[in-house]
Amino acid sequence: MINILFYTSLSLIWIMLLYHMFLMQGGYRHYRSFEKVIPQWEKNMGELPTVAVFIPAHNEEVVIAQTLKAMSRLYYPKDKLDVIVINDNSSDRTGEIVQEFTEKFPFIRMVVTEPPNKGIGKSSALNEALAQSESEFIAVYDADNTPERMAVWYLVMGLLNDPKAGAVVGKFRVINAKESWLTRFINIETICFQWMAQAGRWRWFKVATIPGTNFAIRRSIMEQLGGWDVKAMAEDTELTIRVYNLGYHIRFFPKAVTWEQEPETLKVWWNQRLRWARGNQYVVLKFMTQLFKLKRKRIVFDLFYFFFTYFLFFLGVIISNTIFVASLFFDIQLGIGNVALVLWGLAFLLFIAEVTIALSIERTEMTRKNFFYIFLMYFTYSQMWIILVMHALFLETKRMILGQEARWYKTERYVRKKPGE
Repeated sequence: MINILFYTSLSLIWIMLLYHMFLMQGGYRHYRSFEKVIPQWEKNMGELPTVAVFIPAHNEEVVIAQTLKAMSRLYYPKDKLDVIVINDNSSDRTGEIVQEFTEKFPFIRMVVTEPPNKGIGKSSALNEALAQSESEFIAVYDADNTPERMAVWYLVMGLLNDPKAGAVVGKFRVINAKESWLTRFINIETICFQWMAQAGRWRWFKVATIPGTNFAIRRSIMEQLGGWDVKAMAEDTELTIRVYNLGYHIRFFPKAVTWEQEPETLKVWWNQRLRWARGNQYVVLKFMTQLFKLKRKRIVFDLFYFFFTYFLFFLGVIISNTIFVASLFFDIQLGIGNVALVLWGLAFLLFIAEVTIALSIERTEMTRKNFFYIFLMYFTYSQMWIILVMHALFLETKRMILGQEARWYKTERYVRKKPGE
């Protein structure tokens, strides 16, 4: 029985590793080719649509001024731009700071959430802005984001030139990557996500996930879907499934870049990632029960990928780690013997290869220090994720059984500037 469990867990781990290497190859190909369409696409940027930029803000006095400065510099006709800060039950100076910008820039305005949307979470705040705007396209940015000047332009470019795209998502980079060992790990993780999970899935399967920030979507789609799901802690992943089920795809266009903050302490990281994990688990459980009702088989495949990642893969890792450690202290008749060490060593090398390829795409990140952090990441940061996901599964299962409401936990902000500023 022990041997069967061990073999099964190793198989689950290796399936995920090999699949991620396959995605990394696709991501590298996308990196080499995604800009080739731009010269042709630029010719179709004559009659531009109106765009509303939604910025949910709850107690964001530390970062909102820097974010709105970036919005004021966006390369887009200001008479067709509607920047909306959704002041959601803030008790600090967020409202005062936003008001100062609204007086200087006519295209920036503030919406204050009202019941039933007040103080509930990001999805409710976004629904409030949806009800109080009329633009053709909607872009979403978190309150700590400083998009590059052309970011919204490129998002709109993708939607105008790809009629089958329900949404276009850009790339995000870490603004505080060098602040601590934790932010260096997060920076590496973020780069891998961009070029592996986003670019790789787009290249091979025409599938990408809407992130919480730096994306644009057609208003007609949001109205057809009835807005954001207020029960979802990962409203972006949940929205992704519904957009695909309408028959659209979601294009990953990394020319649109934004810079965002990441947690600088373990406590903040834990709370943020716990919300992400629980949110994604909610999405999997929600749509797995509707699996045969989903119209688009492509998204069924991607839904299974999330199920594999958040349930089977982490279960496999926990079982294999437990059995392997037990075999070091007890004679549990593990038949695989030294082969386990060989497989573990190969898995480690495959992990190093995948991450190194991802960092090589962002050329400024392929440094000796980051290469050291890649080695360290496998034994520390990656193992922290395993514990977190299992804890998230326990909490999410408990919430669903007890029928508790989802809560939006705000991430702590810091005063930071983009590299080079």
